[in-house]
Amino acid sequence: MTRTTVANRANLELIEGFYEQWRRAPEAVDPTWRNFFEGYELGQSLSTDSGLGQAPPQEAIKAVTRLVDAYREMGHHLADLDPLKLVPRPQTHEQLELSAFGLSEADLDRVFFSKLAPDNHCTLCELLAILRQTYCRTVGVEFMHIQNLDIRNWLLERMEPVRNRPVFDLKKKRRIIYKLNAAELFENFLHKNYVGQKRFSLEGGEMLIPLLDAIIERGGAHGVLEIVMGMPHRGRLNVLANILHKPYGMIFSEFEGNMPETVAGDGDVKYHLGFSADHTTQLKHTVHLTLTPNPSHLEAVNPVAEGRMRAKQRRHRDKGRNFGLPILIHGDAAFAGQGLVAETLNLSQLPGYRTGGTIHIVVNNQIGFTTSPSEARSTRYCTDVAKMIEVPIFHVNGEDPEAVVYVGELATDFRQTFGQDVVIDMICYRRHGHNEGDEPGFTQPIMYEKIRNRISIRELYTEQLVMSGELSSQEAETIAETFAEKMQEVFEEVKVRGVEPRTIPPGYATGPWANLTPRYSFETVQTGVSYDVLKSITEVAARPPAGFIVNPKLSRIFAARVKTMESRGTVDWSCAENLAFGSLLLEGTPVRLSGQDSGRGTFSQRHAVLIDQHTGERWKPLDHLAPGQPEFCVYDSLLSEAAVLGFDYGYSLEEPNMLIMWEAQFGDFANGAQVIIDQFIAPSESKWGRGSGLVLLLPHGYEGQGPEHSSARLERFLQLCAEENIQVAVPSTPAQYFHLLRRQVRRNFRKPLVVMTPKSLLRHKQAVSPLDHLVAGHFRNVLDDETAADRARRVLLCSGKVYYDLLAKREQAGKQRDVAIVRIEQLYPWPADQLKKVLDRYRAARDWVWVQEESQNMGAWTFVAPRLHELMGFPFQYVGRDASASPATGSKLVHDHEQSELVEAAIGEAVPHLVTATPVRSLAAAIVQQGVR
Repeated sequence: MTRTTVANRANLELIEGFYEQWRRAPEAVDPTWRNFFEGYELGQSLSTDSGLGQAPPQEAIKAVTRLVDAYREMGHHLADLDPLKLVPRPQTHEQLELSAFGLSEADLDRVFFSKLAPDNHCTLCELLAILRQTYCRTVGVEFMHIQNLDIRNWLLERMEPVRNRPVFDLKKKRRIIYKLNAAELFENFLHKNYVGQKRFSLEGGEMLIPLLDAIIERGGAHGVLEIVMGMPHRGRLNVLANILHKPYGMIFSEFEGNMPETVAGDGDVKYHLGFSADHTTQLKHTVHLTLTPNPSHLEAVNPVAEGRMRAKQRRHRDKGRNFGLPILIHGDAAFAGQGLVAETLNLSQLPGYRTGGTIHIVVNNQIGFTTSPSEARSTRYCTDVAKMIEVPIFHVNGEDPEAVVYVGELATDFRQTFGQDVVIDMICYRRHGHNEGDEPGFTQPIMYEKIRNRISIRELYTEQLVMSGELSSQEAETIAETFAEKMQEVFEEVKVRGVEPRTIPPGYATGPWANLTPRYSFETVQTGVSYDVLKSITEVAARPPAGFIVNPKLSRIFAARVKTMESRGTVDWSCAENLAFGSLLLEGTPVRLSGQDSGRGTFSQRHAVLIDQHTGERWKPLDHLAPGQPEFCVYDSLLSEAAVLGFDYGYSLEEPNMLIMWEAQFGDFANGAQVIIDQFIAPSESKWGRGSGLVLLLPHGYEGQGPEHSSARLERFLQLCAEENIQVAVPSTPAQYFHLLRRQVRRNFRKPLVVMTPKSLLRHKQAVSPLDHLVAGHFRNVLDDETAADRARRVLLCSGKVYYDLLAKREQAGKQRDVAIVRIEQLYPWPADQLKKVLDRYRAARDWVWVQEESQNMGAWTFVAPRLHELMGFPFQYVGRDASASPATGSKLVHDHEQSELVEAAIGEAVPHLVTATPVRSLAAAIVQQGVR
């Protein structure tokens, strides 16, 4: 879509310059401007020759053009948007005064040409009335910040002819009142029958239900097949009942305290639960609706819903992104306050994350818990953050039902036309406090005095339709009675007979999850790949397309890999990873990898995407393994953790048969997405019965790079482990990593997998694997020592990079037979039986030690210590750094000394100021005293 210079008051001098240039030499200006000025001149000639009197002076004509432009840009400042009238509606704005354009009341009766007028001519007085009707009633529009003229013209062509007030037929008006009855009476029923129970009602914002209904109906007409919604807790029960058609009996049963049947978990409160159902529109289109479950952490669900939508679009082969529509519902305070909103908006047009545009609905209660807008944001509107992606923003009074529905339909048309986000800011109010037991009058007495005396929107609109003769009083009463009777009947059934709540689909019941089980198993899965297949994968990268210039350094790397294959030698980490990805693709399993710099790899190790050194063209070797193979999807993400991890998690909910990976630039940065990890990934199966096979790749290891580039916070993930909810692995060889990735999509269940991936080991000469270890075998949860004798006197247990430091020190000390080094490759689920079998071999040992690089209060120690004690019947000693507030020292020299003495203590070498099997972080102080720093 082309972009050109925008016509507005801010660049008027530029426009007038173009105009003068066009008058001198028409061919010298851009065709877009040429067409504009030709139309402008035609308008002036029509004004002169129309028989309407003498044409206005050129300066007046230019002034009126600026005036129209000003109303398009600033008219929303005068719009009637607040149903509560908390602040008196301004009747004028200094930048919209006639004097601001060099006009006066003397010009009001002059006739000007304007396409806004019915016959293209009107007086200035009439033109002002038209502009106010269009931009200053109950719809205020912000769209002049959009640089794309095609979009602006499209909006003008749809808004101005109807003056943002279309004429609805009786059928549509009756549907609005029907939905309003459903929304309000549902809340009234719950309020009366479940007194004091939290439900976070929609009262005051009931127009959300007709608005969503209008979007779904319009979307169905556009051919939309899937809608994925994300929303907070407020109004959720109403949306579940009246949009997703969740049976009243299920909702009432949850109020009675009955837990929905999940797989075997703890469940969640009723206003956090998700649901899905098919909806048949009035035009008989079927649209599948999905409401994503969410925690109380506002806006955290946004990227999750977007990821789910992207996966559904892939399933429907919807490359145009027309058949799947995401809808995100927000609160005003959260939309302005939560950073995930901006992060998710930033995803909207990125290749690896776009979903064809999202409809954002802000249910603007004009309050956040007890915080007023003046204390909650530094902007005029809560939606101002959305201007950064240049999308239209419709502000609408939530007590004008027809305006709300009109805006919803227009927003849907826009999204389907341009594939971009659009924002609806529905200004309304919250009838109760933050919850039904809260007293809002403590902090907002004036606001709630207005609310207490206010009749509902249902009553207002019913009265409007009755007064216009479009609905009789009897019909209105019948509609209300029908809803009340239906709910009462179900309520009594739940109370008297009890209703068995329907089992919540745990993600294993239907669709791609149908053949999977929620239960974890230690059963071994063979994941080896034939030599011929591995060889063919390796050769592809060494054969770029004709004329494609690969970086010479990479050409040498790929050539070396081919030689390794021919000699059946050893492979490093990046080669093993490439072979894992390629083999899965050849077996028909798609692969998605996203994260910061994931195409090349943070440590310049992956090179999954090659760049032509002359043209900049991109080429992915793994997309060219065989005809008809799945796509290898690798994306460099925006510089965000929370939004991207949330997106990939959402994707994994819909695609269990795809290897989906999120990679942190350094593992330390994963805590930027802690909400996604804590509230979704770890507990989702227990709370909501939702499985996920997402893989987190977190570079981890102590190499003297400082506090922020050493630790992926292994301890935090282990703290989250329970009920076999996630897997935590620290593979120490390329072959182990190869089998671990393949195992993730070759078992009959899915659990999130957290992998501590290497940094320095990527190029460590000993951290390689024989090719034969990839051809045959499987991932081993525990790796025994193949060198130590059964009667070794000292047994060291460890995970990850420190193994290679211990190995080197043991060889230097000549203790290969006396010291056994056992690696626990999977820390959770805890491989007790396999570990016991290995350790029983060393029953003659005298010393049993856990060794780690991390500080004592970090790493795996606090997790493994009680488990090792339970397994072996005695406590293990600890060798590692002392407890510390910071993960690592900032000095490479201090790090090297700490690491050296750590491995010496572990192997059993004497350390002058260190007792074997004690922490070593105290070394930092000792080194300072010796003047090392």
